[in-house]
Amino acid sequence: MESLENLATVQTEEVVKREPKIDAQGRSYATGRRKEATARVWIKPGSGKVSVNGRDQETYFGRKTHLLVLNQPFFIVNRVNQFDVVCTVVGGGLSGQAGAVRHGISRALQYFEPDLRGALKDAGMLTRDSRSVERKKIGLHKARRAKQWVKR
Repeated sequence: MESLENLATVQTEEVVKREPKIDAQGRSYATGRRKEATARVWIKPGSGKVSVNGRDQETYFGRKTHLLVLNQPFFIVNRVNQFDVVCTVVGGGLSGQAGAVRHGISRALQYFEPDLRGALKDAGMLTRDSRSVERKKIGLHKARRAKQWVKR
């Protein structure tokens, strides 16, 4: 009976104890994905500057909704304007790229501060959104759009 209790305490200690993953420059790296887009994200403590493919976030993402999606992880963990983000994004459109950067920022925050994992996980930021475009079928206009049917 004692061995089972000891095993349970050892397992819980291992789960609770997470080490930060920080490189020599003081950054955490993570990859985020959404639809066909892939984002490579580096975060480090700073003033809140976000750079996407060498450009500022406001110039790269024109819509306010994309900027809101991008900064969601910082709002969830109350770390607004505390980290600088440098990321490169390839593939997909702007909406998918914004989602990929959000996923990457969430994972990088978790690696930088492992204590934030619970809040990010509860908000669904660490889960990759697996939805993608459905393929077109033969005989249809699009994936599900059929030709118009005439009764007479």
